[in-house]
This record gives sequence, structure tokens and C-alpha cells, in this order.
Amino acid sequence: MTNKYAFIGGGNMGQAIISGLVSAKRTDVSNIIVADPSQEVRNHCAKNLGIQTCPSNQDAILDADVVIFAVKPQHMHSVISELKFKKGSTYLFISIAAGIRLDHLERLLGKNQAIVRCMPNTPALVHSGISVLVATEETSAAQRLQAETLLQSVGKTIWIEDEALMDAVTAVSGSGPAYFFLLIELIQKAGIRLGLPSELAETLAVETAVGAAKLAQQSPDTASELRQKVTSPQGTTDAALNIFSNSGLEDIVNLAITAARDRSIALSKEN
Repeated sequence: MTNKYAFIGGGNMGQAIISGLVSAKRTDVSNIIVADPSQEVRNHCAKNLGIQTCPSNQDAILDADVVIFAVKPQHMHSVISELKFKKGSTYLFISIAAGIRLDHLERLLGKNQAIVRCMPNTPALVHSGISVLVATEETSAAQRLQAETLLQSVGKTIWIEDEALMDAVTAVSGSGPAYFFLLIELIQKAGIRLGLPSELAETLAVETAVGAAKLAQQSPDTASELRQKVTSPQGTTDAALNIFSNSGLEDIVNLAITAARDRSIALSKEN
């Protein structure tokens, strides 16, 4: 059976998933529709992705099997409360809205629904994301596979059974790209201060980050082991790492990611 996908919200993440679905040939553009109140967004989706669009969320879900909520968390309640679902229809609902828990989604969508909560991250925009998923008990194995297939079109997927872990997931991988962007930015600035042209400093910082990430991904060694292998005693790398260590970098990272986790918990209570 061919699934019909309705995306409620046509922002960057929604567009990234649609692009991945189509480029991976997991569905045809004719099976996808995006609802968004912005004419500009709808025009962009139609022109660049070749999909159907409409301003009405209700119209978008009429023939859908899978409904993806790709809206801001603060808009979720109003968006869902306006929808009327066909009696007897079996939907798979997927939410990529940060901080909206499954029990909240169940209150909005009704009990005994197949619901998957997902935390993707922005590298999904280049099909290199990591998405963590958790589902209600009513979500069948086939529906879990549907959700997994959808998110695997933009990167890797990992299932968890304990939703409480999602706040830590948000802190590590959801917010995580920004941490690496900051480090790239700081390395670039340091290179410029040492006399490197701006473009060269940027290229060196970015390409070094890409190469290090690939090596960490593909090597059987842990990150700690890789770090030790590139660090000669009393060498240049050792000099830099000693500064990081003596400046309390580990404590700073722990404090920062814990703060992100705590904010995720607070946001889930606000929503």
C-alpha cells in the first residue's frame, strides 16, 4: 500500500524530510502534501520540491495515512485542536516538535492513537542527521517501521523506550550541532588572530571538523583513543589540550549540556 503523507508545516525541517523521501525514492511527490499558512512557503515547496500544497491543515489530512507535525511547539495545541479526523481512519501521527511529550499529544489527538515523537537535528538538511524516536504502545511494528523509514531518508535513526531520556537527547544531539558550530567559529577566529586569511581559517576549521567527525564515525577506536593517538607528549596538540584541561573545559561542557537538558524539561512542562 502506498502511504499518503501530510506535512503540517513547511519549514526547513519539513522540507528536509520531504527532500530526503523523494531523493531516496521512498515515495512519489504525488503522495505528499504540505499545509502552511505562508504563501511564500507554499510557493517555495511547490517550486523546489514539486509537491502539492494548501493553506488548510484540514484539507491536507483528508486523504493522508501519515500526518507529520512540523510546527513550532507553541503552535501545536492550536493546530491540532482545529483538525477533524475521519471516523474509523487509522493515522500514524509523527511529531518533530521539541518538548511536546507523548502524553500531551495523546490529550490532543486522543487515546489509543499511533503516535511517534521524534527529535531530529539540523544536519538532516544535508541528509546527515540523527533522529531519536519514541512511540506510544498503540503504535504497531509496521507503523514504527513507517516512521523509521521516513526519518532514515535524512540520516540515521535510534529508537528509545524511555521517553524521559528525550530531554538528554535534545541536549546532546538536538542542540548539539550548535556546539560544534561554535567550536568551528572559535577555531576560525583563533586562526585569524594568528595571521591566517579569513577564508583559509574558515576552510581549515570546517574541513578539519568534517574529517575528524568522519574518522570518529568510521574508526573502531573511541574518541578518547583517537585523541590520544594524535597527541604526542609535549607536542603542539598536547600544548593546546593542556590549556583546555586547565581551563576546566570538561566542567564547562557538562554544565552547558545539563543546562540544555534542564531547559528541555522546563519547556515540556510549559507545553
